[in-house]
Amino acid sequence: MSSYTLKIKLLSDTTFGRGDGVAGLVDQELEHDSYGFPYLRGRTLKGLLSEECDNLVAAILHDNQHENWQKISDQLFGKPGSTLDNQGIMHVGDACLASDLRTAIASQIDEESEKQRKKPEYQPRLSNIDILESLTTIRRQTAIDPETGSSAERSLRSARVILRELSFESTLVFEKELNTDLEEDKDILTLLIVGTLALRRVGSGRNRGRGHVQCTLWNMQHEITREISYIQRFGRGI
Repeated sequence: MSSYTLKIKLLSDTTFGRGDGVAGLVDQELEHDSYGFPYLRGRTLKGLLSEECDNLVAAILHDNQHENWQKISDQLFGKPGSTLDNQGIMHVGDACLASDLRTAIASQIDEESEKQRKKPEYQPRLSNIDILESLTTIRRQTAIDPETGSSAERSLRSARVILRELSFESTLVFEKELNTDLEEDKDILTLLIVGTLALRRVGSGRNRGRGHVQCTLWNMQHEITREISYIQRFGRGI
């Protein structure tokens, strides 16, 4: 099997929404684990990548090229209603903060929790709430009444956002070993690279100024999205 790392750098405040809120605190809470670390679900990330690749393939005008790249996209992501026999060959992991950071802090939180379990009156020096609040903030917005130009009644909404400049990583695992000496495998990697570069908005509110990101694809310590040959390869079909 082959594996690559997709890195996501937040260029603006971002909300990895989970579809609900917290009564009395925020109307829209974001996805976070039991230690307070925000993350983007792998299934959601795969859908975003698939959407960008579909848009790129749709821009190809030559019928033969369009058919070829559509076939590559179906192989990479699968088709709607895919079965075990024809599902996509790529599995996308959750996009999380650096693993060494999460491991170190999680260990400290567990130690504090254990001290409190043994001694209920003990006040933990670090908790999951502390972690969540250190990495996020709450943004509030309201709708404007077009007739009066003032805030519309009962339109105030709040959402938790992840602070910009943070970076997340997701592991992409393929069911087979990609061999870039083979044309088909080179096409698979090419489509994934251009789709990664095209992905610039993620999360809730991405059409309203939030969720601006920069995505790069890495093979070990080597950034392959810098290799212009892949972009040129896809560009020949447009």
